[in-house]
Amino acid sequence: MLGSIADDFTGATDLATMLRTSGHRVWVVVEDGALSPAQLAEVDAVVVALKTRTAPRAEAVAASLDAVTRLRAWGADRFYVKYCSTFDSTDEGNIGPVLDAVSDAVGADRAVVVPALPANGRTVYQGHLFVGTDLLEHSSMRHHPLTPMTRSRVADLLRPQTTHDVGEVPLGTVRRGADAVRDALDTSAARYTVVDAITDEDLVTIGAATADDVLVSGGSGLALGIPGPRLPDALWSAPATGRGAVLCGSVSATTLAQIAHAARTQPVRLIDVAAAVADEHATIAGLAAWVEEQSPGSHPVVCAARERSDVRSHLDGVEVAPVVERVLAGVARLLVERGLVTALIVAGGESSGAVVRSLGVGALHIGPELAPGVCWAAGAVDSVGGGPGPTVALALKSGNFGGEDLFTGAWEVLA
Repeated sequence: MLGSIADDFTGATDLATMLRTSGHRVWVVVEDGALSPAQLAEVDAVVVALKTRTAPRAEAVAASLDAVTRLRAWGADRFYVKYCSTFDSTDEGNIGPVLDAVSDAVGADRAVVVPALPANGRTVYQGHLFVGTDLLEHSSMRHHPLTPMTRSRVADLLRPQTTHDVGEVPLGTVRRGADAVRDALDTSAARYTVVDAITDEDLVTIGAATADDVLVSGGSGLALGIPGPRLPDALWSAPATGRGAVLCGSVSATTLAQIAHAARTQPVRLIDVAAAVADEHATIAGLAAWVEEQSPGSHPVVCAARERSDVRSHLDGVEVAPVVERVLAGVARLLVERGLVTALIVAGGESSGAVVRSLGVGALHIGPELAPGVCWAAGAVDSVGGGPGPTVALALKSGNFGGEDLFTGAWEVLA
């Protein structure tokens, strides 16, 4: 079994989507969640979803090692450390420290570093990471508030985070095939090797070259090169037909475009940030009531912003983002508890984490793909009195992922 560790929730479902595409039956375990023997009997890959991307380094390492221990107990004999395709990190970590700890724990003397995700415009050429046609350092990630990316050579990003050597394998070697890549890795003294990839075919080559490696690392794209057994997935089934809603904490350009597209046919409600700062509980209750008032056949959208001008970082000295996350999480809980929805699309990594925690979902079984890196998944909600509650369908979407019509077209897959 392949055991994977992802550094955030949307990254976990992103990786799981790619693994399902390559023929694996996949579960995502949320933080300290667990799987039953019956679930483990019909699974080829397990992804543990953590919140370690910007956590304190020691906390990120400890959580990752705990995940390795659990994955081993569940039968994992190969491992995958998953991070963002834009290599979100600082010189202090957390990608390097986690790789160091995990490679030591599983006895790996090397690991490839493959952040490329061509389907979403992330490619690596001559060791440099591109976002679309822009070098990483010239993309919007340069101004990220927590992990500003001011360099583009992946080796230069990783070297300050580890004491081990970092090598590179150029595209020309990749294009000569899996044997050439394997030979380059075998003759390198580096613990970590950044491998160029600009197409899915390159990822397949890298996957074949590392088929016997105990540890690999990268974005979700490398999973396309790891073939699964393609057995029938008897455990996946969509939840009972019911209403769906969209909860958006992301304010990325992609998500704003998706909201604008949905607004042509669906009701959209902007969170009143001032009201939320003043009284979160009343705001949650009001938004849930608004969703309930909409036409039963609609898919209402609750969002933090509709235009860039709606975005605020602080209000009356209060940081806005955590308030929005708590509001969306509270709305999700109310809607599900009252039986008002059976399916939710959640946009934004932090918002997705808040919603999953609020619902008490411990594990998600991965279902059909909606877009590269976006899928439907099903999980049991904990009941008010404890124990399993209703099953809900969740699509946890990174802010920059998905087509413009995602919020309107995703429901057809559940029909």
